Amino acid sequence: MIEANVPVNDLKRHNSVVAKDIACAIERVLSRGWYILGPEVEAFEAEFADFCGAKYAVGVANGTDALELALRALDLPPGAEVATVANAGMYSTTAIRAAGCVPVYIDIDPKLMTMSPASLAGRLDINIKAIIVTHLYGRMAPMPELTEITSALGIPVVEDCAQAHGAASASRKAGSWGTLGCFSFYPTKNLGGVGDAGAVVTSDPDIGGRLRMLRQYGWSSKYKSSVAGGRNSRLDEIQAAVLRAKLPRVAGWNARRLSIARFYSAALADCDLVAPSVPNDGSYVAHLYVIQTRYRDRLQPALKRRGISSEIHYPVPDHRQRCAAGLPFRAAVLETTERCCSEVLTMPCFPEMTDAEAEAVVAAVVDSSRREHA
Repeated sequence: MIEANVPVNDLKRHNSVVAKDIACAIERVLSRGWYILGPEVEAFEAEFADFCGAKYAVGVANGTDALELALRALDLPPGAEVATVANAGMYSTTAIRAAGCVPVYIDIDPKLMTMSPASLAGRLDINIKAIIVTHLYGRMAPMPELTEITSALGIPVVEDCAQAHGAASASRKAGSWGTLGCFSFYPTKNLGGVGDAGAVVTSDPDIGGRLRMLRQYGWSSKYKSSVAGGRNSRLDEIQAAVLRAKLPRVAGWNARRLSIARFYSAALADCDLVAPSVPNDGSYVAHLYVIQTRYRDRLQPALKRRGISSEIHYPVPDHRQRCAAGLPFRAAVLETTERCCSEVLTMPCFPEMTDAEAEAVVAAVVDSSRREHA
């Protein structure tokens, strides 16, 4: 029985809203004949740095490269330990290992599902040389508390902002709290391109300069490599032009995401599940609307039968992934991480979603919840 056809996301609808602007942006690049690290990238870097409240932005090929190059820009010693969380899809772990470092997993807050300050404070030692804090599902991690802990020890913070474009805590945007902030512009993000793209923001001129060398073979000038660890990770002109066309619309898109999230959370308040809180302080931009339920393995197929799509972000903690077998890492008991990974379920939420579609999602979840307890 299929009553609806509601996707988790719909990029065709999303990009159709700005189709003319995207076409003009691409045509501008094609007519200029400059495709890599040109005027579009320069302009986007300036505009995006301003958007984030940072002094510099450095465009790179994707969000995972952004994290890796951010760690390399810190010039950490080989084998350095980097604290992170294990419930955020392997992205930070992949970057940590690629940078020659070792992940140390910190447990998460059960409501926010981001790094727990109490857990971090209990795990910090002299071996940890940096921290990657992930703003998960569009929700800012508690940066005032986390940075208070790290600043006392002089430990640099890298923010993973791939799901938090435009989010803010205490009037400071995601990406401006840490030494570096890393962004993905994968097409489904709150600010997404039409392919892979990423950026690192910072207000440190030396780190910004180092990043610019690292993204292009370590070059200090053409064909002269001065920094070890460089690679080919350049933001191309077409992606930069498309992102420039979309950037002014992010605030409006985030507002629509939040209106859907508020509707969901109010309507699901009496169901036997944990719906995310939707604060009015700008700290949540509803990149994903993720509930927690003990009945996920039954709820997901029940929703599918009614035409409601859903996803699991993310089912396997990083330290439980098959590829982690035999590789070094440190982790204490990650009780909350393990439980959340077994219970999270992502509902449809995107700016072009109609009210009728949101109502269909709620009806399906409420009905399934009632059946669970019938």
